[in-house]
Amino acid sequence: MKLIRPFLFAALLVTCTFVFAQDGGMTSLFNGKDTTGWKNTYEWGKVEVVDGEFHLTADKKFFLVTEEQFEDFVFEGEVHLPEGKANSGFMFRCHAEPNKVFGYQAECDGSDRRWSGGLYDEGRNGWLWPSQKGRTKVDAALAHEKESQAHFKKPEVRDALKRNGWNKYRITCKGNSIKIEVNGVVTTEYKDDTDAKGHIGIQHHGEKGQTYRFRNLKIQKL
Repeated sequence: MKLIRPFLFAALLVTCTFVFAQDGGMTSLFNGKDTTGWKNTYEWGKVEVVDGEFHLTADKKFFLVTEEQFEDFVFEGEVHLPEGKANSGFMFRCHAEPNKVFGYQAECDGSDRRWSGGLYDEGRNGWLWPSQKGRTKVDAALAHEKESQAHFKKPEVRDALKRNGWNKYRITCKGNSIKIEVNGVVTTEYKDDTDAKGHIGIQHHGEKGQTYRFRNLKIQKL
């Protein structure tokens, strides 16, 4: 049996440690150079890669989505909103058709409402968390609405988003369980059976001429 020389063993150990620390089990979804692995299913919307970031510019709402679909995973991504009126989000387990993307969205709310990290069902059922179903005046729905909206008034949740800086989102999906974190703050823990698989996506909300920036998009399949 051949013995591994001490210096070679040490080099191998350092290399393995470096790779683990760098990767952390996450796989990059964006190579920082071009749109490989992504697609714009809309007839409008400008996508540029600038200094390792996706820059989305448009006059109407559109989404850039991954070509691959994912089931159970941990996703991480960073978003920087433009100045002025702005709204965005990370789509996940979503569906893409020509000129249409719909499904789960982790909200990035640039307004004074501050519902960032909420769960929105884009193109279908609207707000899931915080809920707005209490408008129907059904007692259970009304109680759920009050509870969920009170959650977003908590200082740590309300102030989780940095309006004029980069914001890190972390989305964990396992079975019907959905967890959303914004800059390390848990904003949503919700169970829903509507979608078990779909694309990851990033959003331009449609503010004319504004540019939305995204970076460090990565995923770990569970």
